[in-house]
Amino acid sequence: MAATPQKPAAATPRRKVSRHRGEGQWAAGHFTPLNGNEQFKKDDDGLNVRTRIETIYSKRGFDSIDPNDLRGRMRWWGLYTQRKPGIDGGKTAILEPEELDDSYFMLRVRIDGGRLTTQQLRVIGEISQEFARGTADITDRQNVQYHWIRIEDVPEIWNRLEAVGLSTTEACGDTPRVVLGSPVAGIAADEIIDGTPAIDEIQRRIIGNKAFSNLPRKFKSAISGSPLLDVAHEINDVAFVGVNHPEHGPGFDLWVGGGLSTNPKIGVRLGAWVPLDEVPDVYEGVISIFRDYGYRRLRTRARLKFLVADWGAEKFRQVLEDEYLKRKLVDGPAPAQPVERWRDHVGVHRQNDGRFYVGFAPRVGRVDGATLTKIAELAEAHGSGRVRTTVEQKMIVLDVEEAQVESLVEALEALDLTAKPSPFRRGTMACTGIEYCKLAIVETKARGASLIDELERRIPDFDEPITINLNGCPNACARIQVADIGLKGQLVLNDQGEQVEGYQVHLGGALGLEAGFGRKVRGLKVTSDELPDYVERVLKRFQEEREDGERFATWAARASEEALS
Repeated sequence: MAATPQKPAAATPRRKVSRHRGEGQWAAGHFTPLNGNEQFKKDDDGLNVRTRIETIYSKRGFDSIDPNDLRGRMRWWGLYTQRKPGIDGGKTAILEPEELDDSYFMLRVRIDGGRLTTQQLRVIGEISQEFARGTADITDRQNVQYHWIRIEDVPEIWNRLEAVGLSTTEACGDTPRVVLGSPVAGIAADEIIDGTPAIDEIQRRIIGNKAFSNLPRKFKSAISGSPLLDVAHEINDVAFVGVNHPEHGPGFDLWVGGGLSTNPKIGVRLGAWVPLDEVPDVYEGVISIFRDYGYRRLRTRARLKFLVADWGAEKFRQVLEDEYLKRKLVDGPAPAQPVERWRDHVGVHRQNDGRFYVGFAPRVGRVDGATLTKIAELAEAHGSGRVRTTVEQKMIVLDVEEAQVESLVEALEALDLTAKPSPFRRGTMACTGIEYCKLAIVETKARGASLIDELERRIPDFDEPITINLNGCPNACARIQVADIGLKGQLVLNDQGEQVEGYQVHLGGALGLEAGFGRKVRGLKVTSDELPDYVERVLKRFQEEREDGERFATWAARASEEALS
């Protein structure tokens, strides 16, 4: 009989020794990429992909695109693949990227400060009609987004945009995104200071500069001298907010570390007053801190807000002053609370030169190329050569003589672009949603538009400022946590136990006035079909229970869960 084989003696387990890599901060000497995104950025700067788009991909077609360019570097030029039609929200987190990708792109046109000439707006509209099947959405970051863009058409689109001074450079990607600015900078009668020169210098110095084209994640910024606090400064990575210093006069209060998504944080004041001509230097210092000290190990912790939360305002200011500016900043006051609750500039307002600007409200930022072209024509017909986009998905025509105002308002109304919107039309915002976005779980644009119509019909006497923000996923592109009623898209169960599109509800968020995040009531979710009934019910309870002058956010913070359900 053969001997029974003996098992080898178990080897003593060896403890795995690995070098501590920290958070992947360059300033700590950690330059080795710790994830795929950091690797493709190290392999080739995202800005370099433009040459391949122009010389290879646009000539050979979609299938010729390298995957690291397709889902990575092309974002540096404003390009994302859009969602393949017919894929329901339940598959968003299950399918591989190549299964979600359509062979068409979203293309984002960056509009720093929301500033457009009528000539530029006309070109945006013409590109939409010729290359984007008429699509052109106004975003809550003052940009315009196209869909259905073919890679073959991208070089020609760039040529046309750049011929009128526009670009898509770093409109997406781990880059300095569009610089938000007050849409009435330089013309508002109540303006503290005009930040336009700083925005121009930041564009010249930073945008497209390879010294700042490999950041840990996106970098969002805002500059406004409006007392209305009209650029959502609390949720940007860096923001400059107009203030009057008691000794030095008009300048800016410096904020850092704001952001939303799945880990929302309100930005913090550094307590520093920055004069206008120093804003670009301070901006460069803050973005350099992000580049050098930002966390690159995990994408989920790579935004500036996490570094600010760990360091605190005092250390952040010290590093900014000692290592980057090489000088101390002047201490300064906080911005005053805005006296108005709407800060979107909708309506007719007198400018500082005696003329007027007219702000109007599309439905949830959804317009089209033909409409944008008509807006440009209407503005010119009424003596204006300038228009603006806002961070509330609205638009403004500047420089209108008083005698022309009424005619312009009527002409806009005929395009369903009202300067006298209901609170629901004025205050409802929606992200792109499942129609085009690969991250989305539910529909948003059409749902938001229909919700406006239903609420106008059901509660015609409602006259309080109210914000209703719809988001297709948890990433909060539509700022759900800081809305009166924030609706985060997800799949929910209906009364029949079926999984359908719906929303988790956030209530009582705010920016500007006592900025803070909305309240989540345990288990409070609504289906898309139930949404009008739910919002109507909550708003009527607010009308019944509110105290004199009480805002919805204040009421929502004190209301019972039953009242909010």
